[in-house]
Amino acid sequence: MSTPVERERSYSWKDPRLLAAAAQQVSGREFLDQMSNGTLAVPPVCETTGIYLGKVGEGTATFTLEPAEWHYNPIGSVHGGILSTLADSALGCAVHSALPAGTGYTSLDLTIKFTRAATVDSGLITCLGRVVTMGRRAATAEATITDASDRVIGHAVSTCLLFPFPSPADNGRADVKHRV
Repeated sequence: MSTPVERERSYSWKDPRLLAAAAQQVSGREFLDQMSNGTLAVPPVCETTGIYLGKVGEGTATFTLEPAEWHYNPIGSVHGGILSTLADSALGCAVHSALPAGTGYTSLDLTIKFTRAATVDSGLITCLGRVVTMGRRAATAEATITDASDRVIGHAVSTCLLFPFPSPADNGRADVKHRV
């Protein structure tokens, strides 16, 4: 075996607090559209992982990933955690796209099934997330991950908890109760 050639990667990102503040001001769909069209910066996780928002619809969100060596696990394929992050992004943002202004969400669970390995030869990987149910306090979504040849790499489901963002008048008070 020859001596491995060291590779290097660097990246930058914008202040995530500005993005979080913007998320509280408009509907989920408007917020994601602003991220998608470049009006708002992408969150640092996108720059870190190479997972980016593509199309947004009402109750849908598509994310993409161009596999690179730095996504690999020790056996030479894209790490399952990277694909899980791709799915979690599409699932959560599908839910976010259906939320009114002032409402946030967080993932309660994520179940993912992998059906084939992903590598740099897979080409652009796409994950389409779709809302299945939308309640007052929780929503469910499903997603499919496909490679450039439209072969299924994995599929996932998630439940998201819905909650109101605190209003400025609450000023961080713990005694203020919110209803969704």
